[in-house]
Amino acid sequence: MAELITPDWPAPPGVRAVFTTRSFGDMREDGEGRARLRAVVPAEPRWLTQVHGAEVLDDASAAVPEPQADAAVTRRRGKPCAVLVADCLPVLFASRSGDAIGVAHAGWRGLAAGVIEATLAALALPASEVLAWLGPAIGARAYEVGAEVRAAFVARDPAAEDAFEPSRPGHWQLDLGAIARRRLAAHGVTQVCGGAYCTHRDAARFYSWRRDRAVARMAAVIWLT
Repeated sequence: MAELITPDWPAPPGVRAVFTTRSFGDMREDGEGRARLRAVVPAEPRWLTQVHGAEVLDDASAAVPEPQADAAVTRRRGKPCAVLVADCLPVLFASRSGDAIGVAHAGWRGLAAGVIEATLAALALPASEVLAWLGPAIGARAYEVGAEVRAAFVARDPAAEDAFEPSRPGHWQLDLGAIARRRLAAHGVTQVCGGAYCTHRDAARFYSWRRDRAVARMAAVIWLT
């Protein structure tokens, strides 16, 4: 059976979101997975050409198909925003009033580049009005990184050291969720949910680039009704 995960967060009634799983199909290209998704969402999601950066698409001004960006925001109803992932962290955003939403593709490069901060800036909401949900991503126990990744965060924020657990010489286990929560908190966003799923550990449920070295992707999708 094709499974969808519904975010466990206190989003207002006008905000809908889903996360596709392995059983739902590969979302990278237009195939069975995207066909199944069309039966769930009100319109074709605005797919992005993701480059592990911090560019944010404002759906109201979008004119080209699959623009290069790693996050999207909208205030238009019935216009889904989506990102594709297979270990990177998807972050959903919604206003408490239910009139604005966003989604970000937050791997380590995107986090270091400031994709969360850029998405918050594009939403242009008071921090107290923002809700966030951290979707399935590779967990710290499975995500070993080198010194260059650690330096990308610690050089800017020494306290980010807490998200890195030493493993072997010159290597650390990185907690992407901890970095994301820290970035959100630094901008006053305190209502952050999710972060319970590890894509690497649960092979039956999730695709994982680090585990399988495969190109298949899952989708995090959010829209206003």
